[in-house]
Amino acid sequence: MSKLDLVIIGGGAGGLVIASVAAQLGLKVTLIEKEEKLGGDCLHYGCVPSKTLIHAAKVASLMRRGEEFGLPATIPDVDLGKVNDHVQSVIEHIQHHDDPERFRSYGCEVIFGVAEFTDPYTISVNNEKIASKRFVIATGSRPFVPPINGLDDVDYLTNLDIFSMRTLPPRLVVLGGGPIGLEMAQSFHRLGSKVTIVERLPHLLPQEDPEIADALQEKLVTEGLNILTSTSVEKVNSEADIKIISCSGNLKLEAEQLLVAVGRKPNVENLGLEAAGVNFTAKGITVDRRMRTSQKHIYACGDICGPYPFTHMAEYQAGIVISNAIFRFPKKTNYRVVPWATYTDPELARVGLTEQQARDQGIEPVVLRFEFKDIDRALTEVETSGLTKLITYKGKILGASILGPHAGELIHEIVLAMQTSAKISDISAAIHAYPTLAQIHRRAVNTAYSPKLFSSKTKTIVKWINRLLP
Repeated sequence: MSKLDLVIIGGGAGGLVIASVAAQLGLKVTLIEKEEKLGGDCLHYGCVPSKTLIHAAKVASLMRRGEEFGLPATIPDVDLGKVNDHVQSVIEHIQHHDDPERFRSYGCEVIFGVAEFTDPYTISVNNEKIASKRFVIATGSRPFVPPINGLDDVDYLTNLDIFSMRTLPPRLVVLGGGPIGLEMAQSFHRLGSKVTIVERLPHLLPQEDPEIADALQEKLVTEGLNILTSTSVEKVNSEADIKIISCSGNLKLEAEQLLVAVGRKPNVENLGLEAAGVNFTAKGITVDRRMRTSQKHIYACGDICGPYPFTHMAEYQAGIVISNAIFRFPKKTNYRVVPWATYTDPELARVGLTEQQARDQGIEPVVLRFEFKDIDRALTEVETSGLTKLITYKGKILGASILGPHAGELIHEIVLAMQTSAKISDISAAIHAYPTLAQIHRRAVNTAYSPKLFSSKTKTIVKWINRLLP
């Protein structure tokens, strides 16, 4: 049995990037995917369908808000089946990029089946043994379902089901106040469901700056969502077609549908990792900064190893694997500047340290804030909720949180500034087109200079200069 150069297990974002590059460079590559399609969770059940649904819900919201723009308000007659048909059409369009024949045309063998290691250099798939010099494990993650009494006995939704629904539920309870839970909760509320979010922690989005997360919560409540924080679900049962959700504090909720969105779980089962000698925990496969597992010829990337469950991080890690496993050039991960976004409306984007994280490191930061209500472009679009919050120290940006329109796009100016170690004075000096939302960066930075610029000392100096010079 001759050995391949590389076997990749998992046809999601990370695996596809590595397979494409390795095959086009002429290596003998096999890509194995357990589903009957490539693209992974992001394309079929995550990023792509969720953002499509979110935008459809935004349009429905704008229709209702017509009077804010001098137009007649319209109450949309929402057919969730048609909305999800639109969602599927977008998936199908993007799916062409992940067509197995495209990868086969590069010289990559594509196999659909369940791969399992039988030893550190061999896997079994479809009753066939395949040997390789190197492997990449990129099997991703799946929804985590908590051990709640009675949950297994009722029909509940996860992100795997929600984009194939045909009927809009009159009432929806969402378990989890993280990104997926909030995005779907707001979307279904805007499409016409009465939505309640249940979060066991005191704040929504516990990974975010509490000030920013609380501002988002206030906006969602104002919009009409029912949000219960510091609330645990103790039992779930159903009566006829109604789900009964029993919570702490003797609170009972009723809904036609229940969405479980409390986190993700790495797909480490049934891979034969023990036979391969690959170390792993409940949090995923353990890797070093070169994305190598405990077996140095076996690499991992993406949700299977973390630490960030984002598609863009899987792609970044895939680049590290390509450098080490294909070009054999040592390269290590650097997670100093990692952006992410929650696509609620307003969006919440984040990079680097929060205010509290900076203080936890012994840094007393200078915090710069500016609100969208004072940005002209936000006023023209009637999208004035939110603010930007920059965490700075000695003129450099340590982190930023943006809550506002298109925050996921706006964060990248800060990402570049942090990546290149630019000073806040560089942002102040950069000309920003008017009127744009991006002006908020310059306006926020300039708040650091205003107290000095208009101080009594500066005024005295200016008067003195103007008396001396004609």
